[in-house]
Amino acid sequence: IKAARGKLLDANGTVLATNKSVCTISVIHNQIEEPEKVIEMLVRELGIPEETARKRVEKVSSIERVKTNVAKETGDAIRAYGLSGVKVDEDYKRYYPYGTLASKVLGFTGADNQGILGLEVKYDEYLQGTNGKILTLTDARGIEIENAGESRLEPVNGYDLCLSLDYNIQMYCEQAAKKVCTKKSADSVSVIVMNPQNGELMAMVNYPEFDLNNPFTLAGDTGEAVSAEEKQNLLNKMWRNQCISDTYEPGSTFKIITAAAALEEGVVKLDDAFFCPGYKIVEDRRIRCARTTGHGAETFETGIMNSCNPVFMELGERLGAENFAGYFKQFGLLSKTNIDLPGEAGTIMHKTENIGPVELATISFGQSFQITPIQLVTTVSSIINGGTRVTPHFGVSVQDADGNTVKTFSYEMHENICTAETSETMRYLLEKVVSEGTGKNAKIEGFSIGGKTATSQTLPRSDHKYISSFLGFAPADNPQVLVLVVINNPQGIYYGGTIAAPVAKEIFENILPYLDK
Repeated sequence: IKAARGKLLDANGTVLATNKSVCTISVIHNQIEEPEKVIEMLVRELGIPEETARKRVEKVSSIERVKTNVAKETGDAIRAYGLSGVKVDEDYKRYYPYGTLASKVLGFTGADNQGILGLEVKYDEYLQGTNGKILTLTDARGIEIENAGESRLEPVNGYDLCLSLDYNIQMYCEQAAKKVCTKKSADSVSVIVMNPQNGELMAMVNYPEFDLNNPFTLAGDTGEAVSAEEKQNLLNKMWRNQCISDTYEPGSTFKIITAAAALEEGVVKLDDAFFCPGYKIVEDRRIRCARTTGHGAETFETGIMNSCNPVFMELGERLGAENFAGYFKQFGLLSKTNIDLPGEAGTIMHKTENIGPVELATISFGQSFQITPIQLVTTVSSIINGGTRVTPHFGVSVQDADGNTVKTFSYEMHENICTAETSETMRYLLEKVVSEGTGKNAKIEGFSIGGKTATSQTLPRSDHKYISSFLGFAPADNPQVLVLVVINNPQGIYYGGTIAAPVAKEIFENILPYLDK
C-alpha cells in the first residue's frame, strides 16, 4: 500500500506540491473466468490496443501489470465491472498545482515517487513516508484461499515540508524575468530574493522554467528526433538551476567585496582622493574604465557611485594579493554556501601565488574568476547585515498531517565576517549608488534602497556575449530583503544599470509593500 508523499508548502501554507490519487490496473491469470470480457473491458476503459490487452490477460504469471497512473474515475469504473482476476490498486502521483512555478527549486519525483531533483530529492527522507502491506494467503496456483483472512500493515504518510519560498514573491519575480527575457531576447534570466539577516530564500527564478507535471518533455519540443543521449543532455540543461550550479564573472557587483576588504584593512577612507583618466596601466596592460574618457578627480565615495574601475584597481593594489585572498577566505567566498539544494558549484579563483599585478587588478573589479549567483548573494548579505555569514536555505520545518511541527531546521551562522563599522559604511555607500550613482534606475520614491550594477563579459571575449546584473537591498539602513537579477546574453543594450536595475526596481515595487517593509 503506497504511502502518500508529504506536501511542499510555501511560507503562507500555499500547497506547491501534493498528490493525486491514481490507480494501477493488473490482471491475475489464474483468477480470470471470462478472458474475452476482460480483454474487451481493458480496451474500452484504458484505450489500449487489443493485442496488448490480450498479451497481458493470456500471460501465465502470478500478476501482470496492465497500466499505471490511471485516473481514479477510470479505476472506479473498472472495479464496477466486478470481473474476477482484475485488480485495481490505489496509488499516488505527484502533482504540482502551479505547473512551472519554481520548477528548478521544487524539483520532481520519479515513477516510484522518490525525489529526483531540487527540494524533492534534498528532503526525500522526510517527504517519502513508509509504504504499508497487505498479506494474503494463496495456493500454489496463486488463487486466494477463502476465509484465510488477510493482515494489513498500514502505510505511514510522509511529512509536509514548510518552505520560506513565497508563492506571491516567486510569481512577481517570474513575471519580471519573463518580461525582460522576451524583451531583450536573452538566453536566460536568474533572480534570487533572500532575507540577508537569516538566509531565508523567498524566491529563486531560472527563466525559462519547465513544467513539473511533465518534466521529461523538452520545452519548445519541435518533434525532431534526437538520440537518447542528446535528449538526456537537453533535459539536464533544462533542469539546471543556474543560481547555484553555474558560475559566472560577477563584474562590478563584486566591487562590494573589494570595498569591504579595503575598509576592513584600513587602506581607504571615504574622502580619499583618486584620479581616473579612463584607464590604468598595469604592467604592460592598459585596463580601461567603463567610461573611456575618464571620471577625472573623485573620492572613494564618488568612485563607488561611478563604479570606476581604476579606483578599485588601486584598492586591489593597496590590499595586495596575499591580503585580498585572506579576505576571500574570511568572507566565506572560497567555500560553498551549503544551500539546501543539490548541485552547488564552488568558486573558481586564482591560487594566491598566481595572483600577479594584472590578476589583482582584474579581480578587484570582478573579472578573471567565477562565482555562483547564490555565493554572491550570501557574501554580500554578510557585508551589509553587520558581519554575519548566513546559510541560504528554503527548508524551515517539517510537520505532520495535523500541522504539528515535527522538526525545525537550524543553519550555521558565522559572526564577525567584517566589523559593524565596515558594514554600516557599505550600506551608506550602496544607498548612494542607487540614489545618485549608476544604480539610479532602481530608485523608488519613498523607499531607501542600496545596490550595485554590473556588466560582465563571458568567455571567450571574442563572442561579445554579456551578463547584465544588479544586486539591491532594502531598507538600505536595515536590510530585510536582498534581490539579485542576472540577465544572460541580452541583445542590444546590455548595461546592468540600464536593463537589470529596472527589473529589480519592478520586483521591489511589488514586494516591499507586500512584505510591509
